[in-house]
Amino acid sequence: MLILGGSHLFHSASLWALKVASRIVDLVHYSSIPENNKIVQKLKEEFRDGIVVPRSEVESYIEEDDCILIGPGMVRTESGIKNYELGIKNINDIEKIDNEGIQTYYLTRYLLQRYPNKRWVIDAGALQMMEVDWIPQNAILTPHHKEFEGLESRIKNYELRMKMKKLELKEKVILFAKEYNCIVLLKGEKDIIASRDKLEMIEGGNAGMTKGGTGDVLAGLVASLYCKNDAYTSAIAASYINKKAGEELYKKMGYWFNASDLADQIPETMKELLL
Repeated sequence: MLILGGSHLFHSASLWALKVASRIVDLVHYSSIPENNKIVQKLKEEFRDGIVVPRSEVESYIEEDDCILIGPGMVRTESGIKNYELGIKNINDIEKIDNEGIQTYYLTRYLLQRYPNKRWVIDAGALQMMEVDWIPQNAILTPHHKEFEGLESRIKNYELRMKMKKLELKEKVILFAKEYNCIVLLKGEKDIIASRDKLEMIEGGNAGMTKGGTGDVLAGLVASLYCKNDAYTSAIAASYINKKAGEELYKKMGYWFNASDLADQIPETMKELLL
């Protein structure tokens, strides 16, 4: 599995995804900005089952890895994107861009369009900056409610966008998944998971899971499961396990747990569920 994420502003987001993934998959490749790569190198005593990859080399790892998670900890921007349009030919060109939000846009576009047949999980900053027309077939999207609204607003098909406005939330998620041939895991008090022709609602969890970073843990779990399972099953299983882990933490700690606690709890919860 390959994780592409992090920024100068957000260090921990991609590390939470990394933490849970390293407990589940055989090998994790991690690629972020140099600053975050150094942080992970220092954590090698805990993170033994992975390799830190410079962004300039990620394409060779994309070729070999089963699943790629892109987005945790990446930042967004509102303007200046088109100023770089003509100068982007490869990842080295993208790395030269000073604005990290614009980097997020072009890195996401470049990789999704260049490797549409890989298994993708798209989260956080990548979700916030991407165009919906870039979504690869069978990709898993993990938006919270505001991020899903952003995706809806970027639909270019006017008739589809107007149709979406008239629907209830659950129906919107179903239609979006069908239109873009993807799986949507809409995070919330009840997670809504939809594919082209299936829908599941996962209840559970608690208010402690609204803390920053818990969504990054979920994204890491989704991608870990997607390495060896189909997309829809991976999204449902990850949602269920994540909420059960939050419930177990509540029994131990009340609402006073954080994303690191959740990442630590998930392997224990998976063991209990298997038994």
